[in-house]
Amino acid sequence: MSTGKVVVALLAGIAAGAALGILFAPAKGSETRKGLTGKGEELKESIKEKFNEFLDDISEKYDNVDIDMDDMSADAKTDKKTKTAGV
Repeated sequence: MSTGKVVVALLAGIAAGAALGILFAPAKGSETRKGLTGKGEELKESIKEKFNEFLDDISEKYDNVDIDMDDMSADAKTDKKTKTAGV
C-alpha cells in the first residue's frame, strides 16, 4: 500500500472517529470544544509524523538513485577506458 493511501486512510479514520464521538457522547459545549481541540492537536501531530516519514522515504529513495547513477557512471568510464586502451 502506498504511503499516500495510508495517510488518506488514517485521516479518514480519525475524522470518522471524531465525528462519531461527538454525536454519541453528549457533553457540555465547553467539554466538547476541549475534546475537539485535543483531537485536532493529535491529528496535526499525526499528519506531521506521516509527512515526515514520507519525506524521509522519498529522500532515501533519491539518495539510492543518486548512488546508483554515480556507480553506473563510474562503471561506464572504466569500460570506456578499457575499450580505448585495447583498440
